[in-house]
Amino acid sequence: MASAPIAPYNSSPLGISSSQNASRESLKMEPLADVAVLPGEERVIDKEIIYICPFNSAVKGKVSITNYRLYFKNTDSETPVTLNVPLGVISRVEKMGGASSRGENSYGLEITCKDMRNLRFALKQEGHSRRDIFEILFKYAFPLSHGMQLFAFLSQEKYEENGWNVYEPLEEYRRQGLPNSEWRVTFINKNYELCDTYPTILVVPYKATDEDLRRVATFRSRCRIPVLSWFHKENHAVITRCSQPLVGMSGKRNKDDERYLDIIRDANGTIKLTIYDARPNVNAVANKATGGGYEGDDAYQNAELVFLDIHNIHVMRESLKKLKDIVYPNVEESHWLSSLESTHWLEHIKLVLSGAIQVADKVSSGNSVVVHCSDGWDRTAQLTSLSMLMLDSYYRTLGGFQVLLEKEWIGFGHKFASRIGHGDKNHADQDRSPIFLQFIDCVWQMTKQFPTAFEFNERLLVVILDHLYSCRFGTFLYNCESARESNNVRVKTVSLWSLINSDTSLYINPFYTPESSRVLYPVASMRHLELWVTYYIRWNPRIQHQQQSPVEQRYKELLALRDQYLKKLEELQLSDSTPSSTHLTNSSAPNAATPNQHITHLQTPF
Repeated sequence: MASAPIAPYNSSPLGISSSQNASRESLKMEPLADVAVLPGEERVIDKEIIYICPFNSAVKGKVSITNYRLYFKNTDSETPVTLNVPLGVISRVEKMGGASSRGENSYGLEITCKDMRNLRFALKQEGHSRRDIFEILFKYAFPLSHGMQLFAFLSQEKYEENGWNVYEPLEEYRRQGLPNSEWRVTFINKNYELCDTYPTILVVPYKATDEDLRRVATFRSRCRIPVLSWFHKENHAVITRCSQPLVGMSGKRNKDDERYLDIIRDANGTIKLTIYDARPNVNAVANKATGGGYEGDDAYQNAELVFLDIHNIHVMRESLKKLKDIVYPNVEESHWLSSLESTHWLEHIKLVLSGAIQVADKVSSGNSVVVHCSDGWDRTAQLTSLSMLMLDSYYRTLGGFQVLLEKEWIGFGHKFASRIGHGDKNHADQDRSPIFLQFIDCVWQMTKQFPTAFEFNERLLVVILDHLYSCRFGTFLYNCESARESNNVRVKTVSLWSLINSDTSLYINPFYTPESSRVLYPVASMRHLELWVTYYIRWNPRIQHQQQSPVEQRYKELLALRDQYLKKLEELQLSDSTPSSTHLTNSSAPNAATPNQHITHLQTPF
């Protein structure tokens, strides 16, 4: 369980000098209303301000900035208007208007957020009234750009659950049935010498020596060699992942790489190894100009190459920008469908899901596959993790899903720091891209199509995305395992899974029905995909009222009622079995229903 939040701050927070105290007292800092301050969170500034709310026009109030969040509460009306924004969510802070700007509320700040909303604040046009708040906000929203630490390293939160222990690689491979006569565990990367963006523990073909691996690494982009992600216990087909081969314009070949893929194919007697290249064909060809490329038929004769036409990080970034334009602040009802179509967002979701379905289907039918894009840390992670989610019901449990993210995304080096821009002021950085958001959206689409197949609910997905940006936990910080290790993340920060696993009841899907051997094949057609309204349009007050499903709410109430009855039944059975009532129990034995019969009867109405 989480430790109790520390008491709201008075005017003398810990660790600040008397001169700072004096200046802060002049700001009349009051406790943060209606919000529990986190252990390690410190107040920095309070300011009277006007929030230009896109739903309620201009609202007067007070904004408080801590080293973790921006908190606003209105003071001018009985209807509460509050904002509670982790600073990690902010991607851009700009000044709006100047000293000579005309018009009401034309002077202030404009804040662009990573979670589909923008915020605008107005101040009085007198004596550089916004300078202090702009500078403080800019500094604390982008701590790495100012030589400061991310909040995860300052947080003092304590949980009984240690989320860093949810994923043990050897344990997970053992669950899959590895190592065996076809696949072995290698520690060749224990010091990140083979590949600095791969984890330390890798599973490779039994017949491939460590020397083979080193030679293959020279022919794969970033040395990201083909390694095992998932093993099918029944037919022994595998999902392996890697980066593109370094073919280049001259069409280079590497006998070690060719032989290595043949060993993967041969491990379970697959006739032709299927290589899924996530990129559009034209992009893969273009990559030859920069030294990359793809596996040609002439060199890899026992393999078939399939291009999945999933676009690159830049296309996805632009698509999300367009989506944000049509959903925030207001949804234009009259042209909604054509506007949504013009963003191409659902089209991209369809292509990612469709690719994962092809991978899952091929493996399910007994054929091993290799999956890669350019560097093997964006589209590759989407495809391997989604196909594993379709094939393996363990990953559809609350704990298994955490393992999947730790393994395929965090362990195998999805560049979270570059794609999200944690603590970095360079909002226009071309490395930013919503690849992980897109994956979570695909998972949500699957939960909609298979409402009883997942143990976790939508809330888990939203919380994961919120903390992808918040910088409150260490889970999604940095680009790879080696960087997290050198920054001591597991020791100095708390894992997001510590929060999740301290109260799992919040994230459980009441409709969940375990089915161990079922493979899920979602329908990846535009007719069956829908916009995730409760995430992308959740800041609109009209949507907020609709978020709790009445059916789910009623079902939860019935489950709670059932638990009460079962508890009562247990108590009655215990009292029946006491010595004083032995004769009574014995005399009624022939007609007495067994506890199981009672339970069945009680469950029936629900």
